[in-house]
This record gives sequence, structure tokens and C-alpha cells, in this order.
Amino acid sequence: MSLVTIIWSMIGSACLTLAAISFLTWCRNREAWANLFFSLLAAGTAAFAFCELGMMRARTPAEFGTVLKWGHVPTWLIVVSLVWFARSYFKAGRKWLAWLACGLRTLALVLNFLVGQNLNYREITGLRHISFLGESVQIAEGVPNPWMLVGQMSLLALVVFLMDASVTVWRRGDRHRALAVGGGAMFFMFSSTVQSVFVFWGIIRTPITASLSFMCLVLVMGYELSSDTLRASELARRLQQSEAGLHEIEQRMRLAVEAADFGVLIRDFTRNEIWASDRWRALFGFSETEPLEFQKILLRVHPEDRDALQSVLERARSGYGVYDADFRVVLPTEELRWVAARGRVEFDSAGKPTFARSVSQDITLQKKAEEETRNLQQELAHAGRVSMMGQLSSALAHEINQPLGAILRNAEAAELFMQDPSPDLDEVRAILADIRKDDQRAGNVIDRMRGMLKRGSLEKKPLNVGDLVGDVAVLVRSDATARSITLELIVADHLPPVLGDPVHLQQVLLNLIVNGMDALEELNRGERWVRVSAKLGGPKTIVIAVSDSGPGVPADQLTHIFDPFFTTKPKGMGMGLAISRTIIEAHNGRLWVENQDQAGASFRFTLPIAEQEFTT
Repeated sequence: MSLVTIIWSMIGSACLTLAAISFLTWCRNREAWANLFFSLLAAGTAAFAFCELGMMRARTPAEFGTVLKWGHVPTWLIVVSLVWFARSYFKAGRKWLAWLACGLRTLALVLNFLVGQNLNYREITGLRHISFLGESVQIAEGVPNPWMLVGQMSLLALVVFLMDASVTVWRRGDRHRALAVGGGAMFFMFSSTVQSVFVFWGIIRTPITASLSFMCLVLVMGYELSSDTLRASELARRLQQSEAGLHEIEQRMRLAVEAADFGVLIRDFTRNEIWASDRWRALFGFSETEPLEFQKILLRVHPEDRDALQSVLERARSGYGVYDADFRVVLPTEELRWVAARGRVEFDSAGKPTFARSVSQDITLQKKAEEETRNLQQELAHAGRVSMMGQLSSALAHEINQPLGAILRNAEAAELFMQDPSPDLDEVRAILADIRKDDQRAGNVIDRMRGMLKRGSLEKKPLNVGDLVGDVAVLVRSDATARSITLELIVADHLPPVLGDPVHLQQVLLNLIVNGMDALEELNRGERWVRVSAKLGGPKTIVIAVSDSGPGVPADQLTHIFDPFFTTKPKGMGMGLAISRTIIEAHNGRLWVENQDQAGASFRFTLPIAEQEFTT
């Protein structure tokens, strides 16, 4: 038997053996698509090797042409199986490139049976004997078929597709697989393509030996598949050795997770796969067998919370690493559920995200309790404002009676003027202007009272600090005058606006000012003063202070003065300062008290600057 026959028969036999082994592997695991496509690739290589042997042993041009024509069938099988092997093994490569390579190869196969003697020759005019591996073999001479450019373009598209897939795998960090399988496939496909082009266009005189390159490709791919199988077997063996310990740990972890009512989610960015525990699926309204996709999960999030959640997740993926978010989930039954998610993203050595692991918990009852607490706090704050208005009722009545009395006197004066046959109209106009001004003054007092007495939730907006302090001063100035107390307002120039709710912040200021005035009753009239000041407390905050000239807060009461129901007043409820602290903390601020060096106490609180709040 000749050396050529031995070598090409061994190529065919080896490839058929590998094809059978891989096919049996796929039969046992129908999800191992890479093994199926490798089996088809090896079978196609074996068939093409036998076709090459048939061409070298052909006796007539017709026999050579027939073998070459049917040789395009295993070539089609090699190209298609290699494309989809790369897609399933690498999980990479652009689909349109894959379909382009397969489409061009299919078109070439159809043209092979329609034009000329075959795709490569319009007509084979004769055979030439040449020496190859020490013996005489046949090569064809004839007229090249220009349609074979379609087949060669399909091979070029295949190489480009393999390059694209290999680059993607390289960027994911799996460089060994990219070089061994991707690089090997590109090299051997390119070398076989170049040799075929040179032979069929008559540039070189040698038999077609593409099966040698295909055989090398099959060996490289078979080695990698076998290595993966061995690694999986080794991992399974190690897992079995530690199964007992891991099973116990798993049971403990499962009990802990179930006891905490947590749902677990793991996302594999490399393979684009998502796994979730049964509790997590129930939490988001997915069945136990329903496939999970990120976009499908995101659609379960309430539309108003979706953008914020995506921003948090993207920040974690971009390098921050951890995320923490509370959001609403809309179930298929239209039930609304609050979920708290806490997670961590893992990165490879190149800084690319590989895994995200998170736990989620149903916090619907907690959110409802928080909402009820907020409602109770608002009701309590409203009750505090009503109580404060009651304490200031006599002063506010005086504040309203003053402009009303002035309106009455001006109206009587205008009436006297109008009894004159020739009244002084300029005087009448001046009187009417005074009446309008006093009416607006009384109206402003009533509007401020209505605002303080009105129920409402916390609605933050930019506020001018000077206007905020001035509006409260209007409400308490008459009471301060009646008590012989000097009310001083010191607001720094050009303060930026703060972010807050005007009614709730007025309530805090009003409570602190009235408390300060109450502390001055034992002092002589000339020593009584309350000072309200506002200044920058830093690049992001404004500090507002209410100070008085009273005795200050006893040292043993400083730590309890903000506690609910703690009071030093005989008729006090002890809720004013507690409510005030709650309001300030709801504004992301802080309320505290200090005794001054000379005398008196100073209650201070911070508020965020509106510009800073909007830009963060």
C-alpha cells in the first residue's frame, strides 16, 4: 500500500473516531452543542480526506471532476459546523458574520451543481502525473470557473468570523482558549484556503491537501474539548470528595437564608446567564422554570423606580462594586411590592465584571409602617402648629387688630373729607393707599396663620433664608413686644437658598423662638433678648441659630432635652423639640443645643443648600 493511501486513510479513520466519540458525548448531554458540531466537523474532514485521495487516484478527467464536485459537500459541512462550533463553544462572534459565511458557502454548494463541470473548473481538459511523497498522483488541468470566487469568499468570511469571536474571548480574559482554538482555527483555515486558491487558479502544481490542515484543526479542537471534559471530571471528583461537608454548609446557609426571608440572585456576565433561588423567583413573580433575562427582570420594576435602579447597578458595574437599593416591584397580578436588594459585583484581572451576587428581601410591611409613622409625625407636627398658634393667639389678634383699627380710622377720615363740598382728592387718595396697605398687612398675617394651620406632607423646594426668618418674625413680633423682649434678626448677605418645606421649617423656628422667649420671664425687662441668625456652615449647608439671654439649659438636661415628653414647663407636653428634631432630620439636617459662654442657650440647626442638593 502506498504512503499517500496510508496517510489519507489514517486521517479519515482518526477523524471518524473522534466524530463518533463526540457524537456519543452529545447523545449523553444534549446541551453540549459544541460536541455535536465538533462531531460534524470531524466527519466532514474525514469525508474530504477520502475525496482528496480519490482525486489523486483518479484515472480520467471525468472521474476527477465528479470527485471534486462531491467534495464540496463535506466542505460545506466543515464550514457550517465550524461556524456554529465557535458560536456554542466561545459564546461569541457576531451572528451576521456567521450567517454570511454559512450563506456564501451554501450558495457556493448550489453553484457547484449548476455551473460548469464543478465550482472550480468549467471544464477539466486533462490530468497530469506529478510526484508526491515518492509516488505518482494526478492533478487536474482545465479552465478555471470564476464562480469559485463565491466559495473562496465564504472561506474569507469564515476567517473573519473566527477572528471576531477570538477577539471577544480574548477581551473576556480567556486568552488560552482564544489563542489555542480561535488562533488555530484561523491559521489552519487560512492556510488551506491559500493552498486551494493557488492550486485551482493554476499558480502552483500540487494536489489538494486541505485535509491536512483540517486534521490539525480537528486535533487542536479535540484536545481543548478533551481538556474541558477532564477539568470537569476533576472538578466533579473534588466536589464529590467534599460533598458531605458542603452539603452540611449548604443546609445551614439555606436555613439562614430562609429564616431571613432572603432571595438570592447570581448573574454570570461572561456567559450571560442568571440563576435565582425559589424565594427570589416568588418575590419577583417568576415561576420556578421560567428563564430569567435581565431586561425581563427590569420590566418587573415599577416604572418610576426603573431609571434609578439602573443607575445604581451601572455604577456598581463600572467599578464601585457594591449596590444597595429599595424599589417597587409590580407582579403579574398587578400587586405592588417593596423590595430591598443588596449586592456585590466581582471583577477579573482586567477590571471587567464577571459575577454579580445579591440578596433581596420583601420590605413591603416595613415601608407601610414607615408611611404610617410619617403620617403620624405629620399629624403630630400639625397638632404642634395648632398648639403654637393657640399660645400666640392674643399676640396674633393684636397683630390683626392694628391694621384693622387703622383701616377703620382712615375710613372715618375719608368719610369726613367726602362731606366737604370740595374735598381734597389727593388726601383721599393717600387715605385709600393707607387702607390698601393695612389690608394687605392683615391679609399677610392671616395667610401665614392659614399656612401654619394647614395639614400637608413634607414638600421641599428652594427657600430664601431671609424670607423664611422674616415670615416667622412677623408672627411673633407682637408677642415679643408685649413681653418686652427684643427680637433681633441677623441674616448674612447673599446666602444661597436652602432646600426645605416652608411650613415645617417655620414651625421649627417658631417653636425655638417661643421657647427662648419663655425662658426670659425671670429676667429684668431690659435684659430680655432673642436673636435669630443665619450664616454659611460650610460649602453645602446653612446654619440657623436661635439664641436667648436666659439662664441656659441645665447640664443634666442637655442629653434629654430632645426626648419625647421631656419638658421643664409646668404646662408643657414635651413634644415641641422632639417634633422639631424630626423635621430637621427629614430635611437631611441636624438640630442641637449649646449653652453660651456668657448666658443663655443657643439652639442651632443645619439645612442643605438647594444648589448642592440638585446637583448630586
